[in-house]
Amino acid sequence: MIALDVLAENVISRCRLLAEWSEEAGATTRTFLSPPMHAVHRHVRGWMERSGMSVSTDHTGNLRGFYPGDQASAPRLLIGSHLDTVPRAGAFDGILGVVMGAALIELLDGRRLGFGIEVIGFSEEEGVRFGVPFIGSRALIGEIDDALLARRDAAGISVREAIAAFGLDPSRIGEARASDSAFGYLEFHIEQGPVLESLNLPLGIVDAVSGQSRFDVLFEGRANHAGTTPMNLRRDALAGASEWIGAVEQAANAIPGAVATVGRVVVSPDAGNVIPGAVTASLDVRHTENAVRHELVERLLECASDIAARRGLTVSCTRNLDQPAVAMDASLTQLLARSVALCGWNVHRMASGAGHDAMMVARRMPAAMLFLRSPGGISHHSDESVLVEDVAIALGVGMRFLEELEQSEEMKQSLV
Repeated sequence: MIALDVLAENVISRCRLLAEWSEEAGATTRTFLSPPMHAVHRHVRGWMERSGMSVSTDHTGNLRGFYPGDQASAPRLLIGSHLDTVPRAGAFDGILGVVMGAALIELLDGRRLGFGIEVIGFSEEEGVRFGVPFIGSRALIGEIDDALLARRDAAGISVREAIAAFGLDPSRIGEARASDSAFGYLEFHIEQGPVLESLNLPLGIVDAVSGQSRFDVLFEGRANHAGTTPMNLRRDALAGASEWIGAVEQAANAIPGAVATVGRVVVSPDAGNVIPGAVTASLDVRHTENAVRHELVERLLECASDIAARRGLTVSCTRNLDQPAVAMDASLTQLLARSVALCGWNVHRMASGAGHDAMMVARRMPAAMLFLRSPGGISHHSDESVLVEDVAIALGVGMRFLEELEQSEEMKQSLV
């Protein structure tokens, strides 16, 4: 069997290689079914096939490698994460989980278990190109509808058209649904935050994923000449949006565990000598308790209306996502925690503030997540990294998890 530290170095090298395939030079940007995804599929497919998996691409662009169990009728465990990125991303967000899944099959080295393993590289999780995340995992659980397929990107291309341009058939998206024999899902992912590093721990067990609300909030006033319009006669959409952005930060700071972010602002007409007539600002609100999140969202949208009314503006909002908080499966999570302990490491349970494919897959089947420490707490940035020793530890825990899963009486009963 290949040594864990050697395989861990290979995993990191593979992630960095995939980072070279990008829509822009000098940075890693790879959105849903963009041309660079072809090269990513080619490399990951090769690693999967060499480890003994049969590989296919479903009609949402998810890359899927299957390693059979000891019987043709054996159920299957899914292991996955995503292959797309945010703009100017690091090399490990999402991609690490896919490459580690393939590496676990390498570690099995032909050994068959009482269940098959399907490693999935989801085509989309970040929501960058079409403004809606989790397209890949939505397809896996059968939640792709005509409205989503009709959404268009900045170039006017629809999701349906993007799928066809990639050489796939959007009319066959239904075939992407997970097999009825799938009994659980495991996702390896970098933490994307500073908690594990602050505790000097390599790994964390995810108990729950925070719920998310995402909106576009449009402030509209009146564009006018910057030099000839007195301050008291202005209807400045950007000034109103700016006041609201400060209120967003203040409101989230007052609620333990809440985070709220305005990460994108689009100004029109976007000229230095013109008073802005319209501003669209994004809003991202997260909390592990749905009621707290909804109450904060309502407060922030009311605040936007109050500011707009006082400044002679109008405001409207478009909801892009209302994702409930999701608890990970108690049995799988406990088995994962046991595997960490048996490998000699402290078990740290934590919530995820970031959204992950696991929260979508959990709608269909039991799901569990293992976090790896993020050096410096950095993610969604080119400086994002992971430690070789942490990857080696996670691979060891992953192998122990597979062994414990096979021996688990509770899981055996659930498979009958």
